[in-house]
Amino acid sequence: MIIGTAGHVDHGKTALVKALTGVDGDRLKEEKARGVTIDLGFAYLPIDDDRVLGFIDVPGHERFVRTMLAGATGIDFALLVVAADEGVKPQTREHLAIIDLLGVGQGLVVLSKADLATPERLDEVTAELRPVLAGTVLEAAEVLAVSAVTGQGLDALRAHLAAAAAAMAQRSADSRFRLAVDRAFTLQGVGVVVTGTVLSGMVRVGDQLLISPSGLPARVRSLHAQNRPAETGRAGDRCALNLAGPGISKELLRRGDMVLDPALHAPTDRIDARLRLLGGEAKPVSQWFPVRLHHAATEVGARVVLLGEDPIEPGGEADVQLVLERPIAAAAQDRFVLRDASARRTIGGGRFLDLRAPLRRRRTPERRRQLAALALADPAAAFTALLDAPPFAWDLAAFARDHALSAAQTRRLASQSGLIQLQAGDASIAISSERWRGFTTDLIARLAAYHAENPDLQGLGREKLRLQLQPRLPPPVFVVALQRLAGAGELVLDGAFVRLASHTVRLAPGDEAAWALIAPRLGGAHRFRPPRVRDLANATGRAERDIRRLLKLAGRMGWADEIAQDHFFLRATVREMVALGVEEAGRAEGGAFTAAQFRDRVDNGRKVAIQILEFFDRHGVTLRKGDLRRINPHRLDLFGPVVVSSADADGGESSLVGRSDFKSEWGSEPVPDGFDSHSLPPSAPRGGA
Repeated sequence: MIIGTAGHVDHGKTALVKALTGVDGDRLKEEKARGVTIDLGFAYLPIDDDRVLGFIDVPGHERFVRTMLAGATGIDFALLVVAADEGVKPQTREHLAIIDLLGVGQGLVVLSKADLATPERLDEVTAELRPVLAGTVLEAAEVLAVSAVTGQGLDALRAHLAAAAAAMAQRSADSRFRLAVDRAFTLQGVGVVVTGTVLSGMVRVGDQLLISPSGLPARVRSLHAQNRPAETGRAGDRCALNLAGPGISKELLRRGDMVLDPALHAPTDRIDARLRLLGGEAKPVSQWFPVRLHHAATEVGARVVLLGEDPIEPGGEADVQLVLERPIAAAAQDRFVLRDASARRTIGGGRFLDLRAPLRRRRTPERRRQLAALALADPAAAFTALLDAPPFAWDLAAFARDHALSAAQTRRLASQSGLIQLQAGDASIAISSERWRGFTTDLIARLAAYHAENPDLQGLGREKLRLQLQPRLPPPVFVVALQRLAGAGELVLDGAFVRLASHTVRLAPGDEAAWALIAPRLGGAHRFRPPRVRDLANATGRAERDIRRLLKLAGRMGWADEIAQDHFFLRATVREMVALGVEEAGRAEGGAFTAAQFRDRVDNGRKVAIQILEFFDRHGVTLRKGDLRRINPHRLDLFGPVVVSSADADGGESSLVGRSDFKSEWGSEPVPDGFDSHSLPPSAPRGGA
């Protein structure tokens, strides 16, 4: 159990800890000289072979409340110390407010310096305390009179703390590891050491961790838990970690850093939160109100953005957005405290709800529903409620990261809730099973209706279909959903189009006979330089307008593409030419190839090769810069699956798919994963879209 002291300056907190443990928490030379605690002090009291009580002694002076806050996060039990001779003072009230805002669940009030007070005075101070404690977490706390000088009440205090420790359930270590750094120093012969309270999870010797928000990697060489050498430290322990790694030095580590599981590293500077303003404030909190935010051991300037219409009145509570001066490492449901911009007084605090708060549309009814779901303390209940709020599909991987959930906890959440998960890159988009059934039923019905109205078209454009459905999935996730349904045999993906597996496109008998004459002339050995409409008309004895009409119909059906005016290529040939471009990019230095190199691959004239490449440019398959072109991996499936020879392409398609480093060098934003038909030019192959 971690015990934190709280109370006004010179009310005997350090003396009390020393009397209980034999350890003087004042370790700095200046603290010894002034007799005032300036920085955090730490002491330990073994109560049996297995259990050790850890004490965090905090400064009481109002100038060092920021230091007090750094030590208060993560404590299990609060000792509110009030000097019997002086009674309640300003920092007594402020420290009590901080304990309350941080949600410290257990505590005790100690009347220190009892040797300086008469029994009547002790009764008087106790009576003075009751209205101060009313409405706080210490409202029902026991009050003990103690003297560090005479020893009065110390045995009773030790017994009370031991009983509280025995009754306290051990914190779960299932979550991912986080430790809030409150000290960093170097020990000769050991190296860099950081100390702090483990907020969640477990750490072991040899673990690979990250320092957040800087992102420095670190390895745990050794550790102490509750002031004892150990192989593991767990949630609720005071730990000292001996860290090693490239860039790890005392100068690069500071109070406020978070040592954590690498999967949790995602600093944020915009957080939606539930804020409670203290009742003693003189003024309400208005829009863009400047504050100092204290979270764990860090302090950062911030602004309060109101998510409601009215200012927050003293004693009131509301959802707000906190815009920070710099990113911090945090987790959803973490507690925070706000002080005024001059750092003179505590004004309120609360809980973080969403670490990825939106910049726009943050006051809509839909957003209010999301925040109401995220306010639920139980992660499973919160995520279930979130899936019932727009947009009805959420990234489970991001939710698990922001709630510090382990892989096992995430799997349990998914299985207990019966979620449907769609994996797209690092995202794992989850949908409730009920909403997935509605989504698939609607999708199949829309395709069936489209086929009934357009029996001669190959299918519905992928992007047009996506925009018609709820939940409206991001393009790459929608592709995964379609692939899932295609794998079940319910539909077929045909390049940029989607059709039911039962749908077959057929031409009228006369057009079918004409296509049987034309198609072979577009394929074969001359497929990269097929005849134009006029040449086909001369070869078949049919009118040019009839040939042109039939080829445009074939284009709508996904059988051919018009590369240039009256110059049609079979769709299979177009896919083959895309594959040749990928192979050429794989061979070329930097992945950029010239028109001449592509011309040689298709064994064609320069004019036709340029027309083909310009066609690819228009459709986003290639990205052009001067005379060079690169392949855009996000559009490789526009004309259907592309098969690339890995031997020719130095790794083939798989070596290029997923690359997104075109923006800075090529001046073009990469197209999002998945076909996005509304962003294509009018000449794009849209089918029914």
